[in-house]
Amino acid sequence: MTDVDELAHWFPSRAEIELRPGGTIKFGGDPNMEDSTGRVIAVEEPRHLSFEWGGDELHFDLEALDEGRTRFTLTNVLDAENTAARNGAGWEVCLAALDAHARGERYEEPHAGAEAPWKGVYDSYVAAGFPSGAPIPGVDA
Repeated sequence: MTDVDELAHWFPSRAEIELRPGGTIKFGGDPNMEDSTGRVIAVEEPRHLSFEWGGDELHFDLEALDEGRTRFTLTNVLDAENTAARNGAGWEVCLAALDAHARGERYEEPHAGAEAPWKGVYDSYVAAGFPSGAPIPGVDA
Protein backbone atom coordinates (compact mmCIF):
# COMPACT_ATOMS: atom_id res chain seq x y z
CA MET A 1 0.00 0.00 0.00
CA THR A 2 2.92 2.39 0.40
CA ASP A 3 5.78 1.15 -1.81
CA VAL A 4 6.00 3.25 -4.99
CA ASP A 5 7.19 0.31 -7.09
CA GLU A 6 4.43 -2.00 -5.82
CA LEU A 7 1.74 0.66 -6.24
CA ALA A 8 2.75 0.99 -9.89
CA HIS A 9 1.24 -2.46 -10.52
CA TRP A 10 -2.28 -1.29 -9.69
CA PHE A 11 -2.66 2.27 -8.36
CA PRO A 12 -3.93 4.75 -11.01
CA SER A 13 -1.14 7.29 -10.46
CA ARG A 14 2.44 7.31 -9.27
CA ALA A 15 2.21 8.04 -5.54
CA GLU A 16 5.17 9.06 -3.41
CA ILE A 17 4.02 9.03 0.22
CA GLU A 18 5.54 10.82 3.20
CA LEU A 19 4.29 8.14 5.59
CA ARG A 20 3.09 10.07 8.65
CA PRO A 21 -0.13 11.84 9.59
CA GLY A 22 -0.06 15.23 7.90
CA GLY A 23 2.56 14.00 5.41
CA THR A 24 2.42 14.90 1.75
CA ILE A 25 1.60 12.53 -1.09
CA LYS A 26 2.76 13.46 -4.58
CA PHE A 27 0.63 12.06 -7.40
CA GLY A 28 1.96 12.13 -10.94
CA GLY A 29 2.80 10.27 -14.09
CA ASP A 30 -0.73 10.10 -15.50
CA PRO A 31 -0.77 11.78 -18.94
CA ASN A 32 -4.50 12.47 -18.52
CA MET A 33 -4.21 14.36 -15.23
CA GLU A 34 -2.08 17.16 -13.84
CA ASP A 35 0.35 16.24 -11.07
CA SER A 36 -1.13 16.97 -7.66
CA THR A 37 -0.57 16.52 -3.96
CA GLY A 38 -2.60 15.08 -1.11
CA ARG A 39 -2.30 14.80 2.65
CA VAL A 40 -1.93 11.69 4.79
CA ILE A 41 -4.78 11.49 7.30
CA ALA A 42 -3.78 8.39 9.27
CA VAL A 43 -1.18 5.61 9.28
CA GLU A 44 -1.40 2.48 11.41
CA GLU A 45 1.28 0.19 9.99
CA PRO A 46 0.78 -2.36 8.65
CA ARG A 47 -3.04 -2.30 8.75
CA HIS A 48 -4.32 1.12 7.72
CA LEU A 49 -3.53 4.10 5.51
CA SER A 50 -5.85 6.98 4.69
CA PHE A 51 -5.24 10.14 2.71
CA GLU A 52 -6.86 12.94 0.75
CA TRP A 53 -6.69 12.98 -3.03
CA GLY A 54 -8.53 15.44 -5.25
CA GLY A 55 -11.04 16.28 -2.54
CA ASP A 56 -11.84 12.61 -1.79
CA GLU A 57 -10.71 10.60 1.21
CA LEU A 58 -9.23 7.18 0.49
CA HIS A 59 -8.98 4.55 3.23
CA PHE A 60 -6.98 1.34 2.73
CA ASP A 61 -7.33 -1.41 5.32
CA LEU A 62 -5.64 -4.80 5.59
CA GLU A 63 -7.06 -7.61 7.72
CA ALA A 64 -5.20 -10.87 8.28
CA LEU A 65 -7.31 -13.94 7.52
CA ASP A 66 -6.55 -17.63 7.82
CA GLU A 67 -3.98 -19.54 5.75
CA GLY A 68 -1.77 -16.52 5.04
CA ARG A 69 -4.53 -14.62 3.28
CA THR A 70 -5.27 -10.92 3.71
CA ARG A 71 -8.47 -8.97 3.11
CA PHE A 72 -7.89 -5.60 1.44
CA THR A 73 -10.66 -3.01 1.83
CA LEU A 74 -10.70 0.26 -0.09
CA THR A 75 -13.16 2.95 0.97
CA ASN A 76 -13.48 6.03 -1.25
CA VAL A 77 -15.33 8.86 0.54
CA LEU A 78 -16.46 11.00 -2.38
CA ASP A 79 -16.22 14.79 -2.41
CA ALA A 80 -18.83 14.99 -5.20
CA GLU A 81 -21.77 12.63 -5.69
CA ASN A 82 -21.48 12.57 -9.50
CA THR A 83 -18.08 10.85 -9.27
CA ALA A 84 -19.54 7.57 -7.92
CA ALA A 85 -19.82 5.68 -11.24
CA ARG A 86 -16.50 7.02 -12.56
CA ASN A 87 -14.51 6.27 -9.40
CA GLY A 88 -16.23 2.92 -8.82
CA ALA A 89 -15.38 1.75 -12.34
CA GLY A 90 -11.82 3.02 -12.06
CA TRP A 91 -11.21 1.31 -8.73
CA GLU A 92 -12.72 -1.94 -10.01
CA VAL A 93 -10.17 -2.01 -12.84
CA CYS A 94 -7.31 -1.04 -10.50
CA LEU A 95 -8.27 -3.71 -7.97
CA ALA A 96 -8.41 -6.33 -10.73
CA ALA A 97 -4.81 -5.38 -11.51
CA LEU A 98 -3.90 -5.67 -7.81
CA ASP A 99 -5.57 -9.09 -7.59
CA ALA A 100 -3.64 -10.33 -10.62
CA HIS A 101 -0.36 -8.98 -9.22
CA ALA A 102 -1.00 -10.62 -5.83
CA ARG A 103 -1.48 -13.97 -7.61
CA GLY A 104 1.80 -13.48 -9.50
CA GLU A 105 0.03 -12.93 -12.81
CA ARG A 106 0.52 -10.14 -15.29
CA TYR A 107 -2.43 -7.82 -15.80
CA GLU A 108 -2.34 -7.35 -19.55
CA GLU A 109 -4.81 -4.48 -19.69
CA PRO A 110 -3.80 -0.99 -18.58
CA HIS A 111 -5.16 -0.30 -15.11
CA ALA A 112 -5.44 3.47 -15.52
CA GLY A 113 -6.11 6.00 -18.22
CA ALA A 114 -8.44 6.22 -21.19
CA GLU A 115 -7.30 2.83 -22.55
CA ALA A 116 -8.15 0.90 -19.36
CA PRO A 117 -11.12 -1.48 -19.69
CA TRP A 118 -13.31 0.69 -17.46
CA LYS A 119 -15.94 1.71 -20.02
CA GLY A 120 -18.11 -1.41 -19.74
CA VAL A 121 -17.78 -1.35 -15.94
CA TYR A 122 -18.69 2.35 -15.91
CA ASP A 123 -21.74 1.73 -18.12
CA SER A 124 -22.93 -1.00 -15.73
CA TYR A 125 -22.61 1.34 -12.74
CA VAL A 126 -24.60 4.03 -14.58
CA ALA A 127 -27.26 1.46 -15.58
CA ALA A 128 -27.50 0.41 -11.91
CA GLY A 129 -28.26 4.00 -10.93
CA PHE A 130 -24.93 5.13 -9.53
CA PRO A 131 -24.56 8.93 -9.74
CA SER A 132 -22.55 9.90 -12.80
CA GLY A 133 -21.64 12.85 -14.98
CA ALA A 134 -18.24 13.83 -13.59
CA PRO A 135 -15.55 14.47 -16.22
CA ILE A 136 -13.45 11.42 -17.07
CA PRO A 137 -9.73 12.23 -17.43
CA GLY A 138 -8.42 11.38 -20.88
CA VAL A 139 -11.94 11.10 -22.31
CA ASP A 140 -13.74 14.37 -21.55
CA ALA A 141 -12.03 17.57 -22.65
